[in-house]
Amino acid sequence: MIAHSPTPLRWLVLLVAGLLALVANLLTGATPVTELLGGLMGHDPLSWQIFMELRLPRALLALAVGGLLGWAGMAMQSLFRNPLADPGLVGVSAGAAAAAVLGIALLGLGLYTRGVAAFVGALGVLGIIYALATRHGRTDLGWMLLAGIAFNAIASALIGLSLYVASDEALRQLTWWLLGSFAEARLPMALGALGLLALLLGLSPAVSRGLDALLLGEASAWQMGVPVQRLKTLLLLLTALAVGVSVATSGMIGFVGLAAPHLARLLTGSLHRALAPASVLIGALLALSADSLARLLAQPAEVPVGLLLSALGGPFFLWLLLRMRRV
Repeated sequence: MIAHSPTPLRWLVLLVAGLLALVANLLTGATPVTELLGGLMGHDPLSWQIFMELRLPRALLALAVGGLLGWAGMAMQSLFRNPLADPGLVGVSAGAAAAAVLGIALLGLGLYTRGVAAFVGALGVLGIIYALATRHGRTDLGWMLLAGIAFNAIASALIGLSLYVASDEALRQLTWWLLGSFAEARLPMALGALGLLALLLGLSPAVSRGLDALLLGEASAWQMGVPVQRLKTLLLLLTALAVGVSVATSGMIGFVGLAAPHLARLLTGSLHRALAPASVLIGALLALSADSLARLLAQPAEVPVGLLLSALGGPFFLWLLLRMRRV
């Protein structure tokens, strides 16, 4: 991929598209747009309650989760030097989901407690995989990939067991949550996810040089003075944080972590100083747009966002494979 800097016009188009997606998401829902806007302008308490307690938290959470998954996908693709890599590649997403599902099915965990369980599950799986793949102070990414495949299989079995033993009420919650949704968004969780996203964006310039060097291989990065092992550890920890928070707040959301960095690379090239923020912006744009579409397709009900994104992700993945085959 040619390394080039995106023009200011491209950044402007991307920012405007993201802003429009955010506004569209805020205005999408069971309450008609004209009725909601009229109520807001007329200071109707019910309209303001709908906006502040339902629409705004949901839009902010979709923005944050899309951005987090976009950043995590960028980190994974850069670490593995593979545009087909995904945040779920090393089992972190599956570990978070399995922990939350077990908590719901066996312990009846609520909204925030199952979020904590998902977060702990993501960090726990990462810690085990990291320990298995690290020898003599060096982490073998190939071993991490193999261990991740094993943990994905284990997590799938645990999720299946949870679905088997769950009560009817818990089963409904589990099914909806596993399909992915922003419907349970609350302002505190949205602000927390946005805070983590701001942290990742703030750290991006500091890790960009190391990621650029890794494009040439680990040996070349060492020769250029990059602390490769510390960089791997930091990126894996940040990826676990991003994925854990995403799964904890919105369930299983696929496709974004795969697609956002790839689309960003077409826009910015391979240099990470521009690739990281572009991946975040495109990830947020994808999540916001998918959430709006999910509510429009089945009004006044909604289609699970994760289901919709998975339906888009399969063809996109095949397109990636065909595109790489032609290169």
